[in-house]
Amino acid sequence: MKVTKKAIGTLNKCYACRIYEYDGAGHLIVAAEKQDPCYAYDLDGNFCDTLWTGPGGVMTLLQDPVSGALLATQKFYSPNDSASAKIVYYTREKDGWDCHVLCDLPFVHRFGIIQNSEKRYLVACTLKSAHAFKNDWTCPGRIWIGELDDVTTYSQEHQLPMTALESGLYKNHGFAVHEKADGSTFAVVGTENGVYQVEISAENRPVSTKLLDTPASDVLYLDFDGDGERELLVLSPFHGDTVSIYHKAADGFEKVWEREEKMPFIHAIYAGEVGGKTVAFVGNREGKKELVMISFADGYRTELIDQGAGAANCLFLRKDGKNLLLAANRESNEIALYEIGD
Repeated sequence: MKVTKKAIGTLNKCYACRIYEYDGAGHLIVAAEKQDPCYAYDLDGNFCDTLWTGPGGVMTLLQDPVSGALLATQKFYSPNDSASAKIVYYTREKDGWDCHVLCDLPFVHRFGIIQNSEKRYLVACTLKSAHAFKNDWTCPGRIWIGELDDVTTYSQEHQLPMTALESGLYKNHGFAVHEKADGSTFAVVGTENGVYQVEISAENRPVSTKLLDTPASDVLYLDFDGDGERELLVLSPFHGDTVSIYHKAADGFEKVWEREEKMPFIHAIYAGEVGGKTVAFVGNREGKKELVMISFADGYRTELIDQGAGAANCLFLRKDGKNLLLAANRESNEIALYEIGD
C-alpha cells in the first residue's frame, strides 16, 4: 500500500473533523478540543476560512442534511471539564458564522442524526451525568433522544427537548451512524456496559438494543469480510489498547480477530471503501501513535499509514478517483491529509 502524506495545517489539540458543504463546495472542517479555532480547507487541503475562534471543546461535528447547518458539541474540554457542554449549530451569514444553541446537555460527547422515511431523531450521548472530583466516574451517562424538526428553529430560549432512552451507561464514548439497505439509518453506541444499537422502530419510535457485553471505547458495525453480515469492530476498553472484530453467531457475537500489537490510548476510527472493500482506519494517541488500515483478504490484516502523529479522529473521502484520509493528529497539533493507493 502506497501512502502519501501532506500536512495541511496546525491546530492546537485538533480533535474533531468532518466534511461540510457550504458556498456550493465541500470543505474539510477541523475543530479543537480546547479553547481554539475551527478551520475550513478545500478538498485539496488548501486553507479557506476560520469558522470560529472559540470557545472550542468540540468532540463532534456534523452537517444537518436538511438545513445545511453545521452542528457541533461545545465546551467539552475533557471528561473532567464538561459540565457546561452543549450542542450548538452554526449558520453561514453575510458577515461570517453565527452560533446558535440547539440544547444544553452537560457532558455530551458524541451525537448524530438517525432517520427513516417519516421521522428524524437526534441521538446524543453523555459520557457521565455529574462528578465531584477529577476522574470521578460514579455517575453514569445516558443515551438521549430528541425528535428533530427544522434545526434552525431552535435557540437558547427554545431548545430541542431531549429525553433519556438508556441510562446507567458508564464511559459512554463510542458512536457511529450507519445506513441500512432501505436508506434508513441507525446508531451504534460504545460504553463500558457494552455496545448498543439505536434505531427507529416500525411505529416510528426510537428503540435501543444491546448487541455486545464487551466494554467498548468506540465501534463500527459494517460488513468487513464481504459475507453479507455486519461485523462489530470494537476498540476496547475506554481509551484502551485493543482492536477486535466480532462476527454474528447464533447466540450473539463471537470474536474472530484481535490485533496482537496493542495500541495504547486507542481513539481514531472511521470506515471507507478501498479497492472495492470496506476497510477501517484506526489510530492511537500513545506509544507508537500509529494510524493503520484494517482490511479483510483471506483473513484480517493491518497496514501502517503513519506513526508518531497521534490521531484523535479521522475521516475518509474519495476525490477525483483518489482515496483520501483526513486526520486530526491531536498529539502533534497537525492536520494531515493522506492519499492511499488501492
